[in-house]
Parts: sequence; structure tokens; C-alpha cells
Amino acid sequence: MKLQTALDTLTIQQCIDLLEKTRGYVDIAEVGTPFIIEQGMVPVKTLKERFPEIEILADAKIMDAGEFEADKCFDAGADIVTVLGVSNDETIKGGVRSARKHNGKVMVDMIAVKNLVERTREIDLMGVDYICVHTAFDIQALGNDPLEELKTVNSVIENASSAVAGGVKLATIDDIVAEGAEIIVVGGAICNAKDPAAMAREMKGHLK
Repeated sequence: MKLQTALDTLTIQQCIDLLEKTRGYVDIAEVGTPFIIEQGMVPVKTLKERFPEIEILADAKIMDAGEFEADKCFDAGADIVTVLGVSNDETIKGGVRSARKHNGKVMVDMIAVKNLVERTREIDLMGVDYICVHTAFDIQALGNDPLEELKTVNSVIENASSAVAGGVKLATIDDIVAEGAEIIVVGGAICNAKDPAAMAREMKGHLK
């Protein structure tokens, strides 16, 4: 299991400071969608150059022009790029083609997918590396969490590995770990902690 931390609202320097403090505990550093909207591929390039041992995920949430847009992310140094599960099949396949060219990986984000079982089966046949269940930020306040969707995806996939994101915290991580996911994404629980290094170490300790 890998621990991924989502970097959404920090400055580049704050991200560098956090990754320095959490070195050895964080396996994947996610340059979040808000960060990409604000600064483009600069954080991807900067963090990969500074932390070559950490996988860098560009959370581009690609919805169209899959190969073209994924190329831009991989060219900047991303190891993993996200494509939305609600996008067209050809968009996802384009992301996969790009990943194969760059020796990278594709994570399909299942945020807002309604027909989860059917869509997971379809995407699992497209050659993607990860299928990520994701409880949207905008509905986390309603008490939603991704565990049930993770169970659904795990019951269907045969080729890809699963990942889970959206409000993961210490109170919920053990149940998620017990269900099983290759990547567990933690955002605010680490980034907003009084001691991010201690929180990352504790979170990592719960992973198998």
C-alpha cells in the first residue's frame, strides 16, 4: 500500500517544506487540481526535480484530449496522471497511450460516476493502472465517505489496482486498509495537521 498526500492549496515552498518533513512516509505527492489551475505544470516539474524518489501525480482530471493533455503532464515530470471516469472511452484510452509512451501510469478518478459497477468493468479493460473511488469535497460535509464505493470497485476489478480518496482520516483509515487499496490518498488530515510529519508517520503505520 502506498500513501499519497494531496497538495491542493499550499504554495510551492510550503509543499517542499511539507515533503521534506514527511520524507520516508509519503510515497506519492499529488499536485492537486486547484494547484494545477493556479500554476499549471510548474509544481509538477519543481517537485519532481526536488524529490526524484517520490512519485508525482498530476491531478489533471482530464476530460477530453486525453493523449495530448496527458503528454503535457508526463513531459513535465509526472509519474501518474488522472483522467475522469465519466469522460469518453477514447479519452481514457488516449491517456493510456500517453502513459505507455512515457513509462507512466494512469489513474481514473471515478468521482460523480453513477453506474459504478458497469463503468468500473469497462474501464478495467482499457489498460489503466489505477481506478480511484473519490468522495467529492463538496459532499464530504454530508457525511459521505468512499468505503462502500471502494468495496464495489474491489469486487469488480481484475486488472487495475484500486485507490481511494476523499476525506480519509485516522478515524476511517483502518476500515479502508482492511478493505484493501493500493493507494490511499490523504489530503487535509496531513496538510492541515499541527505536525504533518507525525501525522504522515502515523497514517503510514496503518498501511499494510
